[in-house]
Amino acid sequence: MPELSRRSLLTGAAATAGLALTGTPARAAARRRTPVTRSEERAVIIGSGFGGGVAALRLAQAGVRCLVLERGVWWRTGPNAETFPHPSSPDKRMFWLGSTPTIFGIPADPFPHYTGLLEQVPGNGMDMIVAAGVGGGSLVYQGMTLQPAENVFNANLPEQLDYAKMDQVYYRRVAQMLQIETAPDELVNSTTYKPARVFADHVRKAGYDVTKIPMPIDWTYALRELKGEMKPSYTNGDCALGVNNGGKHSVDVTYIAAAQATGRVTVATQHNVTDVAMAKDGRWEVHVDRIDTDGTVLEKKIITAGALVMGAGTAGTTKLLMRASAKGQIPDMPDGLGAGWGSNGDRIYLWSDFADEFGYPQGGPVVYGTLEWDDPANANTIIQASLPPIGGDIRSTMMVGYGVSKGRGAFVYDSGKDDAVLQWPKGADDTLYKRINARANKIAGQGSVLTDTTGVYPSTWHPLGGASMGAVCDLSGRVKGHRGLYVLDGALLPGTAAACNPSMTIAAVAERATDDLIAKDVGTVF
Repeated sequence: MPELSRRSLLTGAAATAGLALTGTPARAAARRRTPVTRSEERAVIIGSGFGGGVAALRLAQAGVRCLVLERGVWWRTGPNAETFPHPSSPDKRMFWLGSTPTIFGIPADPFPHYTGLLEQVPGNGMDMIVAAGVGGGSLVYQGMTLQPAENVFNANLPEQLDYAKMDQVYYRRVAQMLQIETAPDELVNSTTYKPARVFADHVRKAGYDVTKIPMPIDWTYALRELKGEMKPSYTNGDCALGVNNGGKHSVDVTYIAAAQATGRVTVATQHNVTDVAMAKDGRWEVHVDRIDTDGTVLEKKIITAGALVMGAGTAGTTKLLMRASAKGQIPDMPDGLGAGWGSNGDRIYLWSDFADEFGYPQGGPVVYGTLEWDDPANANTIIQASLPPIGGDIRSTMMVGYGVSKGRGAFVYDSGKDDAVLQWPKGADDTLYKRINARANKIAGQGSVLTDTTGVYPSTWHPLGGASMGAVCDLSGRVKGHRGLYVLDGALLPGTAAACNPSMTIAAVAERATDDLIAKDVGTVF
């Protein structure tokens, strides 16, 4: 969650522009008729993030051929690459097909439409910011890889998941795949990492514990930058929209790469799923637009599969399933579909300090955090994140908080839009927000100003729920009453990740689920 910097960038982003539609002569339309193709697969996985990536690898290792459908592009990086956009010079690569947030209704010229990294998913009361591309949200998150404490986990997630086994098997498996490690002191003590050291000092003075945050990063890349062997990407904070130098163990270069290496996984990029349905024979039908990078539909595909794994993220998965339910394409969906949505308690601050200097530029991504996890009901985490290099020293950095959120929203299907829209009650997470605010202000101390950007623009980078375990799915993601249909992404979690950012828990739950599916469903259901 390069959240801070990215969120602040999004706060100042341009308004969404509408597409101008013009009539097309009949003969021209006939010449441009979009081809329609049909195919069959054993298993289709929609999405390539923490859930879809795990499912692809583990099913392939069990001998199942899988087709992974990813709407975005493959963002391949390496030393001194220019794959990802820079916050200091925004361009069309930032946003998904024109999805720039509308702030205060102020219009602005949009970027040309492109299958970019980030999409704003509007809701009533709360927006979601989601990612597109092979690797999903792992491309743009800061990288915190946090495992919940047992007491907080059991208080907020089903105890039947068995924390002891999650701890001993599945969280460890994720940690090994992502090759997590904390930043070395040599890097933390360098010039541009002063904001991390200032934050740690303030946390200690406030009476809280300081923790180094495990990250899926090969920190030797950042050390090489210090030596001038690569142009800055980590050490100047220019990693909020993806790390151009590489060294970040995102899902595309870990789970997806390993899945492809089995020879049983095909990743189809720029394949945008528009509908899912139950076929007449009880299998699953997936309607897909193969698109150009400007959104032009090049081909329409109808793919039939014995198993359909929904890994399109909380928004994508929930919207597809609710649309299918509302239109009768998948009958008898569980009543809880669309409900139980939570924001994970996200709170993002611009921290301006007139006593301590943070310096410029600021090294990233996250180094330190403070974890208040003793009370499962009010558990929360606050981390420091660097500002990207966007023009000069403004004596500020970022703080991000999240925690055990009790507020819940729900998606409601709008037939006029043929879409499910999130409804979020105002003030639903005020109890948690007050606790995070109190802690953040105490950390900032006198002489500082905290600007609550989430208050200005209610949004979350950590949407969870909508097809939650217990209400809609079993603990292994099987949609109740629907043989061969699975949910393995953030939509499966019940609105909170137990005071952590969700990535590690989504992946660990998917690891647990695929073990169960391989034991019971592979060879029988599909």
